[in-house]
Amino acid sequence: MSAAPAESDQQQDGDIAGRLGGYDWAAMADSLDAVGYAVLPRLLDSRACAAVAGLYDDDRRFRSRVVMRRHGFGSGEYKYFAAPLPTLVAALRAAAYSRLAPIADRWAASLDRTDSPGQHFPPDLVGFLDRCAAAGQAKPTPLLLRYGPGDFNCLHQDLYGAVSFPLQLAVLLSAPGNEFAGGEFLLVEQRPRAQSRAEVIPLDQGDAVVFAVRHRPVRGARGTHRVTMRHGVSRVRSGERFTLGVIFHDAA
Repeated sequence: MSAAPAESDQQQDGDIAGRLGGYDWAAMADSLDAVGYAVLPRLLDSRACAAVAGLYDDDRRFRSRVVMRRHGFGSGEYKYFAAPLPTLVAALRAAAYSRLAPIADRWAASLDRTDSPGQHFPPDLVGFLDRCAAAGQAKPTPLLLRYGPGDFNCLHQDLYGAVSFPLQLAVLLSAPGNEFAGGEFLLVEQRPRAQSRAEVIPLDQGDAVVFAVRHRPVRGARGTHRVTMRHGVSRVRSGERFTLGVIFHDAA
């Protein structure tokens, strides 16, 4: 996928906070509470998607590359962005964190715990990354994933140290049915003393999905309990699929 003109990328950078502000965040919170995920339709336009995906072959932008088959993660590969992050990615990470921090606080309170030291999640990303750095986690974790025919991603959780944020975000950069087939986003939850429940989440190009990293609170007959969540990607049948992953905690 070729990169879009730089001016399109810059326009998207300046507009990302406004785009996020246009969603009904009360409805997003309700969806996260009910099923563990929420979809943000058309967060990025097609030109911005192409601009981000077009960075993949520029190794100067990345700190490491992971070939999934070598580690038993699946098939395909991904690269972690180096600091400083591309402007669009940095803007999306900061703006989305601010929207999600109140939900993360409420989830932590309902479970009477938090996955990060301290009582609450800071209201802005800078404060949270300071917390990560104090715990020895200073490597940026936003990443680009690339899948070709036959590639897939096993069910997993994106945890990189003692400090973590309970939500993350992924943006589909490629056009399903046009640039690739298959490769559906999968979310699986395991409730205590129950069989796993799987859900396929359909996405169009530019759609983002916000989902639970590790656990989500679920209210039951005996109060609120912790449900374990994992996510992955089904086998790509044809074409090439790019995804931007935005993880808010840094890595050790």
